[in-house]
Amino acid sequence: MSWVVGILLASAIAVQLISALGLLLMPNVYDRIHFLGPASTIAPVLTAAAVVTVEAFDHQGIETVLLAVFLCVFGPVLSHATIRAARIREHGDWRERPDESVRRPQDPAGAGRP
Repeated sequence: MSWVVGILLASAIAVQLISALGLLLMPNVYDRIHFLGPASTIAPVLTAAAVVTVEAFDHQGIETVLLAVFLCVFGPVLSHATIRAARIREHGDWRERPDESVRRPQDPAGAGRP
């Protein structure tokens, strides 16, 4: 049983280290934000699984699962808010400007958006 906990915790640490390395190496905030996802979703789930493996679903196990669920739900919300704030700071507005249109793939059937 302890080897399962060790593997889960080692995996959580590896996810955190890779995410931190990605944050350090990426050139701008728009690229860096992608490395926060695994750090705020995968690592807490692995840690919660390790705690539940040891403690079962008693007080500590339930609290850890609730915390992992909270992080999985609100981590993406925080990432979205951070990118929106960065875009507002950079461009003054979060909406797409006419001079920076996004290239959308053409619909092969010709019945899609113009």
